[in-house]
Amino acid sequence: MINVYVLTYYDSLEENTFKTLLETSVKGIFLDIVNGKSNLELLRKYKDYINNKEIILGVTNGRNVWKADLLKIKETLNEFKDLNISISNGGPLFHLPITIEGEPLDEKLLNKLAFANEKLTELNILRELLNENKEEKAKKWIEGIYVSFGEIKEVKEKIKNLKEEDFVRTPSFEERNKIQRELLKLPLFPTTTIGSFPQTQEVRKIRALYRQGKLSKEDYETFIRGEIAKCIQIQDELGLDVLVHGEFERTDMVEFFAEKLEGIATTKNGWIISYGTRGYRPPIIYGDIKRPAPMTIKEIAFAQKLTNKPVKGMLTGPITIIAWSFVREDISNEEVAYQLALALQEEILDYEKAGIKIVQIDEPAIREKAPIKKRDWDEYFKWAVRAFRLCHSKVKPETQIHTHMCYSDFGEIINYILEMDFDVISIEAARSKGEIIKDFEKVNFDREIGLGVWDIHSPVVPSVEDMKKIVERALRVIPKEKFWINPDCGLKTRQWQEVIPALRNLVKLALILREEYK
Repeated sequence: MINVYVLTYYDSLEENTFKTLLETSVKGIFLDIVNGKSNLELLRKYKDYINNKEIILGVTNGRNVWKADLLKIKETLNEFKDLNISISNGGPLFHLPITIEGEPLDEKLLNKLAFANEKLTELNILRELLNENKEEKAKKWIEGIYVSFGEIKEVKEKIKNLKEEDFVRTPSFEERNKIQRELLKLPLFPTTTIGSFPQTQEVRKIRALYRQGKLSKEDYETFIRGEIAKCIQIQDELGLDVLVHGEFERTDMVEFFAEKLEGIATTKNGWIISYGTRGYRPPIIYGDIKRPAPMTIKEIAFAQKLTNKPVKGMLTGPITIIAWSFVREDISNEEVAYQLALALQEEILDYEKAGIKIVQIDEPAIREKAPIKKRDWDEYFKWAVRAFRLCHSKVKPETQIHTHMCYSDFGEIINYILEMDFDVISIEAARSKGEIIKDFEKVNFDREIGLGVWDIHSPVVPSVEDMKKIVERALRVIPKEKFWINPDCGLKTRQWQEVIPALRNLVKLALILREEYK
């Protein structure tokens, strides 16, 4: 006879589902009580109906890097002594790096951390605590988890003193839009890219030498300025309307900012899988977040001096930073998001001082971070949207705020997106051949929009005709005056020999459309 176990994690089971499982012949049921808090209520309620089934409880967090309080877990499990209980991590450990060994992190932080190997050690210590009452070992394991560090009084005060008007930008979009059109004087169907340009083997090699201390800061910055200058020249020659600096100094769109903010640590070997064969190193948000100095102004301002066309300032939004980091658990994600937003707000205000007229705040992970259960969405999106608005609520009407999102089911979140109060949004549309625009037909979408007409995850150079079909589908819904032409994502992973002809076709498309719709 085969024993069947049903594993559930990342959230709580619905009551009817749990009752149904209890009535089946399955041998055991796995419940995550870290990310699914109400699973404990189900256990309490149906304690007398579990019979001989094995209940496996996910008691340590398989998705975050903090050590668990083993003594508290023991108190919780004491309530279920009469049941056939096993313990496990609350979800697969592939969400975590392998080990903290060899990580050059602050000792106070290391004492709080448990990567995948340490999570297994933690479970063994918990088993010994539960079965053999080895309290000393457990106390030693957790002795550093409540040691406080990384608190910044100034940041806490700013969060405490936030008022409703801090989340509202004035004047209205309609008024801002008139001011921005007059200032920017962009043509019909303005062209731009999402931000990054190819990170060639040479770029990666030079960055590695700099990080290893084999290249001086002066030589590294000279190299980066050279790459920016080439990138601006190429965009100018191709005829793009709004340029970017290329992001050659940036490794990962979250890690780059994490390295420049207080309260966030980055690892040396903390790789996890992103998707497919790609990996990244999530930063660790351990304390209050503060911007000690400008993070990106130097490169953006340099790029702007090389051209008369507007250059976009590029920032990663607070929700995406949270989604692609390991986040502290002693305060809410909402408060962490507001701390990040205030740091980004300072950066944007410095952009304005440097003469930057367009700023893009990327939020590709805003849908990804949403709770599994839609009934919890309103609560999440309320603070996620407010965090985005806090980033740009203080900027001048003249400053055009862009955001970028990709590979989401926009129909599900379109109403939340509208509340973010950006001026321009760029989204992926190439894979759906523009059909994604049907989601925008359902609402009163009054902003400017750039549909990604080139699928940058493919090496194929898109033809003018294929891109034109996507635009024509979208123009049934979006007025021509509010339509931008751009790729669907950054060009970091592409090669220059693909990028240049594709952008040439993209500009050709814009010229054709201007002639047809003038």
